[in-house]
Amino acid sequence: MKPIVQISLDLTDLDEALKTAALALRAGVDWLEAGTPLLLAHGLHAVKALRQEFPNVPIVADLKTMDGGYLETEMMARAGATHVVVMARAHPETIKVVVQAGKDFGVKVMGDNLGCPDMVAGARFLEAMGCDYVIHHIGYDQRRGIAKAGKPTPSPLDELQDVVQAVKVPIQAVGGLSLEQAVSCPRYGAPLVVLGAPLTIDAEAFKVAGGDLEASLRLICSKIHKETLPKNQNS
Repeated sequence: MKPIVQISLDLTDLDEALKTAALALRAGVDWLEAGTPLLLAHGLHAVKALRQEFPNVPIVADLKTMDGGYLETEMMARAGATHVVVMARAHPETIKVVVQAGKDFGVKVMGDNLGCPDMVAGARFLEAMGCDYVIHHIGYDQRRGIAKAGKPTPSPLDELQDVVQAVKVPIQAVGGLSLEQAVSCPRYGAPLVVLGAPLTIDAEAFKVAGGDLEASLRLICSKIHKETLPKNQNS
């Protein structure tokens, strides 16, 4: 699998999200993500608007589903999403029905191990439940809370190689990565590279970061697309 660049539209203004998506695609981004803040602000309308503007681009709906999985997946699929996100810490039945809905409506399922006491075991569990991808995720609040306490902030890279070796489905590492770390993810065997807060989005204000974002994204995408996965990588 070749590296894929995904931009997380962690924005609350829909017009700004659409403009950022267009800019990102011009720069070489492959997938769009309707980030959780965008879904909270606009729901299905955000996914519908992205699909209308970009009819042939994969769209990830970052639902972080914990319950009502079949209906949520069906609704997002009908709105135009191609991928949905379910949490490993949801009840197994929820993950089961999300996977089934994914099959019924032609949507891929990304399982997120955020909050799992054992992140590697969480990844294995998601794969065993039928998820198409695993998101190895250190949460925003977790990182901020630990940093405020003056302790070293955990990174998805800490256990990324263990997660990659534990499963055969493609992996995405999320949570406080620097640009250099994000670009390096394919070298660890994680081909799905997500760019979001704080890389391209102001994490405090949930608006587009300053500077020449398009030029920065073009350079980042070029670097990521040139990366190669380790030999014998299953992803």
